[in-house]
Amino acid sequence: MLAAYFDCPGGPENLYVKEVMKPHPGEGEVLVKVSASALNRADLLQRRGKYPPPKGASDILGLEAAGSVAGLGPGCKGRWKTGDAVMALLSGGGQAEYVTVPEGHLMPIPNDMDFIQAAAIPEAWLTAFQLLHFVGKIQKGERVLIHAGASGVGMAAIQLVRLAKATPIVTAGTQEKLKATANAGAAVGFNYKNEDFSEKVLAFTQGSGVDIILDCVGGSYWEKNLNCLSTDGRWIIYGLLSGGEVHGDLLARLLSKRATIHTSLLRSRDKEAS
Repeated sequence: MLAAYFDCPGGPENLYVKEVMKPHPGEGEVLVKVSASALNRADLLQRRGKYPPPKGASDILGLEAAGSVAGLGPGCKGRWKTGDAVMALLSGGGQAEYVTVPEGHLMPIPNDMDFIQAAAIPEAWLTAFQLLHFVGKIQKGERVLIHAGASGVGMAAIQLVRLAKATPIVTAGTQEKLKATANAGAAVGFNYKNEDFSEKVLAFTQGSGVDIILDCVGGSYWEKNLNCLSTDGRWIIYGLLSGGEVHGDLLARLLSKRATIHTSLLRSRDKEAS
C-alpha cells in the first residue's frame, strides 16, 4: 500500500509517498481502508522530530482517519462488519491506504457526514472530551479556562464545556480568533498578547478563579495559571508549546491552593484503556 512518509525530521518538503507493507489486524483489531485523514499539530511536531511515536506505534503520520471496515482480526466482539463507515482515533498510521485499529477506538460516522468531515473529529473532540471528563471530572457550574481557544481542541472544548453546563473562558492571540471562540460559545475571551489573562480571569470570576485549566502552552504560563486557579482547582497539561522548563516556587504555589496537576497526551490511549 502507499503511505505518506519521511526519513529525516524537518519541513513538509521531507514528505514523500512510499510503498509499505499493508498491515494485518491482530487480536481485537479492525482493518480500515482509509478514505480521509486529518492533519494535527502532533503530526507536524512528529515530522519535525519533536513528538516521536510511542513504542509499538506506527511511524507513519496520522492520528485520526475515516474510512470503511475492510477486515476483522481474531477476537473482535462483533461491533463491526465489513463495509461499515467508521472514524478512528489512532496511535499513528492514518496517512496511508490502510490502518489497523483496536475495535474500541472506532466510532460510526453519522449519516449526514462525509469521510472528510469525519476524519477531522476524533483527535480534537476526543482529546477535549477526555481532558474534561476522564481527567478533569468537570461538574455543572464550574468555570474552565481554555488556552489556545481557537485551536481544534479548544473549539471542541468550548462546546463540550457548554454541554456540561459549565462556563468556558478562553485565551487566544488575535481578535479574529477571539470572535471565533465567542461564536462557538465562549463566555469571555482574552488576548494573551496584550492582556494579563490571569488578572482578567480573576476579575471575570469576581476573584474566585477557575476550577479547571486546559493548558497546551506549558512553562511560560505556570505563574499566571496558578494565579487564576481556584482553591482545589485542576490544572491539566496536554502540551508544552512554550517548553517544559519552570523556574520559581511552583510547588509552594501549588500547595498553597491545594491544586492538582494532571497530564495527558495528544495520542490515543492504549488498548487496555479503550
